[in-house]
Amino acid sequence: MDVYIQHKKVRLTPQQLIGQGGEAEVYRWSRQRAVKVFKPPSHPDFAHQLEAQQAAQWRLAQHQQKLRQFPHNLPARVIAPQDLAYDHRGQQILGYAMPRLDQAELLLRYSQRSFRQTVAPQRVIDIFRDLHQTLTQLHQVGVVIGDFNDLNVLVKGTEAYLIDADSFQFRAFPCQMFTARFVDPLRCDPQATQLQLQQPHTPDSDWYAFTVMLMQCLLFVDPYGGVYKPRREDPPVPQAARPLHRLTVFHPAVRYPKPALPYQALPDALLHHFHQVFEQDWRGPFPQPLLASLVWQTCPSCGREHGRAHCPHCAQPQVTPIAKPGHVQVTPVFQTAGLIVYASQSQGQLRWVYWEAGTFYREDGTPLLQGDRLPHLRWRIQGDRTWLGYDQQLVELGASAKGHRQTVDRYGAVPQFDGGDRTRCWLAQGYLWRQGDLGPAIVGEVLAGQTQFWLGPTFGLGFYRAGQLQGAFVFDIQKSGLNDQVPLLPVTGQLLQASCCFSTGLAWLFLTTQEQGQRHDTCQVISAQGQVVATATSHQPEATWLTQLGKTLTARHDPCPFCAVDDFLLAATDDGIVRIQIQSGQLTHNRTFPETEPYVDASCQLLAGPQGLWVVRYRQIDHLQLH
Repeated sequence: MDVYIQHKKVRLTPQQLIGQGGEAEVYRWSRQRAVKVFKPPSHPDFAHQLEAQQAAQWRLAQHQQKLRQFPHNLPARVIAPQDLAYDHRGQQILGYAMPRLDQAELLLRYSQRSFRQTVAPQRVIDIFRDLHQTLTQLHQVGVVIGDFNDLNVLVKGTEAYLIDADSFQFRAFPCQMFTARFVDPLRCDPQATQLQLQQPHTPDSDWYAFTVMLMQCLLFVDPYGGVYKPRREDPPVPQAARPLHRLTVFHPAVRYPKPALPYQALPDALLHHFHQVFEQDWRGPFPQPLLASLVWQTCPSCGREHGRAHCPHCAQPQVTPIAKPGHVQVTPVFQTAGLIVYASQSQGQLRWVYWEAGTFYREDGTPLLQGDRLPHLRWRIQGDRTWLGYDQQLVELGASAKGHRQTVDRYGAVPQFDGGDRTRCWLAQGYLWRQGDLGPAIVGEVLAGQTQFWLGPTFGLGFYRAGQLQGAFVFDIQKSGLNDQVPLLPVTGQLLQASCCFSTGLAWLFLTTQEQGQRHDTCQVISAQGQVVATATSHQPEATWLTQLGKTLTARHDPCPFCAVDDFLLAATDDGIVRIQIQSGQLTHNRTFPETEPYVDASCQLLAGPQGLWVVRYRQIDHLQLH
């Protein structure tokens, strides 16, 4: 693709792609700058979607005027358009050049517990103090963000940057987009069965979204999370309509999610403010003193976060789970005051890596590495060998390690390698490699910087997506060659996560995307021959098994926390372990094991063990056996 910036041709290739959403794609241009290009109506993402094509045409038409009138007095934290990008005739605006922000994280990541384990708790408060200042300054110059959500905030250190500035609302240009989890229900149709924007965004609706983001980054649950369980005399309310009825997580008929931090961890004043906003419709700028006085810390005894003078978790008595009908034998395996960072099993043997008091250890207590937890560390275990990937480096750790170190490609910030008992594979310089008997061997060529892959017991699966290119491939872990003819369902919108788990002959690929403010989940089961043998799709906030598993994966997806066995999948939920079965090309939830409910929650990883399952939590491992 070619665009013209300041009358000079700029060629953009799929390898330069650094981000894409439902409306546009962002390309690396130079070390300091990036180019955002709006998707035209002819883009494959809009194929056979007349309404989406018309919306793309409308956006392009509006940007012809809006970008020319874009305000220049915006706060420094706004990634604003700098130079416009035109077509070859210099007439139609196709996008714009903007500052490039490297080594930044989506604010979404700070609401994911697995990521937050690697971040100092007080940093979250500092980020929101910074964001508060930027939002205040924006409103002072007459600009409203409108579609304010955790995908258009990038965090670098404690600085919060606003992206997607072209959708800002100012003067004669309203923002007509919204994201369901963050839109102010007071601006929506109160008679609808789901959130539908009816009135223009306002500064108050920006502050509402700010408050939602703060709550979910502190408690790992948004105001309308959990499950609504009405009494018989109460009218049924669809999950999508809960904000319209103010049925928050504080409501007595809503079951609070187990993996979330109890809201008693909040200071009374902040908890009261959340009640006022989400249940009593108070609106206005978020009170800055609530942030200025907030000290968010980790309890040294229980390891949980809180914002009080004394840990509220330790003050509560420990409750022994009440067994439900159906006998479950629970055997403790391991517990740490630190954090279990990786666990896997092979041939019936459980292995893991844990961090405690500044050192990483293997399950037998062998020290691997001294240091703190960092985002994007990727661990893999091959028998007694331990591999760690960070940035573009892959190293072997442990007493028997021979100082092996190599460079690998990344997908985003995640180093791309995987390993099991039989082999180890990695991406480097646009190729997929495997460790053969005689040394490294090329498996096949891949799209550099845009490819993810996973290894199973006998074969591997790769997935790539860059602009108008997307697809998947399978490969034998002992041979060279890729089968890139896997007929995946088309993937559109912004990819939030991709995860995969394997049974002996099947790969279960889970994808979560966001488009037009809505999240979509897909699961596709792929054979070693590259055939798609079963599929399932869902759209949040629908209350389906796939939506439930999609939320789990958005919070914890490496390694995939599910356990695939033959033609079925086991997953931990707040209701207990569920089984998903392949039936006539479809995936169905055909059983829940309620007797396991006291012993698992949606944050648990399941691994197949001898005559049962290993349940891996953040700080403990148990063995579950059903009789």
